[in-house]
This record gives sequence, C-alpha cells and structure tokens, in this order.
Amino acid sequence: MRIFIGTDHAGFELKEALVPFLRELGHDVEDMGAHTFEALDDYPDFIRPVAEAVANDLESRGIILGGSGQGEAMCANRVKGIRAAVYYGGPFDIAVLSREHNDANILSLGARFVTEDETREVVRVWLETAFSGEEKHARRIAKLDK
Repeated sequence: MRIFIGTDHAGFELKEALVPFLRELGHDVEDMGAHTFEALDDYPDFIRPVAEAVANDLESRGIILGGSGQGEAMCANRVKGIRAAVYYGGPFDIAVLSREHNDANILSLGARFVTEDETREVVRVWLETAFSGEEKHARRIAKLDK
C-alpha cells in the first residue's frame, strides 16, 4: 500500500522511526516532511500535502503526527475526501473503529502521548483493518463527502 507520512517538529523523531518500520511491512512510503528538525516549523506545511496526496490517490493512506494530533487532523480534514482520525493512546479499538465504521484514510498520531512501540502496533493494526462496507456506514460517509 502507498502511505504518505508527514509531521512537524513535535512528531519528527517518531516519524523517523515509523518510516523504516512501514517499509519493513512492505509499504511504499512517501515522506512529505519535515525532513529536518526545526523547532518553529508549522504543521500545516507538512500535513496539507499529505492530505492532498491521499485525496488524489484513493488507494493510499496517510499518517500524520504532531504533539496531540488534534490540529493535524483538523488541517487534514479540511481537504475534501479526507477522513482523519486521531489516536493519542488508549485502546486500539479507537483506531480499529475509525477504519471499520468511518473508513478513515488518515491516522493522526499525538506523538507526545504515545510510545514508539505503541505507535508501531496501532499503525500496524490500523493499516490491516478494512472498512466494514456496511450500508449504514457507507451512507454516513457519503453524507460527509457531499
């Protein structure tokens, strides 16, 4: 699967660990930055390109990172066709349901709240989880995309 990934300074270190992990899983990863740690960079500069790339490649997925993941998800969700879900720790059920019920195509991670091991596992689970395709969920997603 093609995966676009991006972050600002807050998720930089975690992104750097995720990229080789995703490649080890066999994914085609496009790193949209940040490519160097810059303490004063702005997340929209990296998140918006990920969201636009995913919106233009319906078979792909995106992973975005930030301090909490909230602002990053808000940024991504401004792009038509994007359904970014936030995960910043706790049960993986949140990430699973974001795929099964909401067909989330971007996972936004709160880097200040998750460990590297936890992140690897939740990303793996999220990528392996399919959309259920149930009519009620598809109907709701169609309403979002109007």
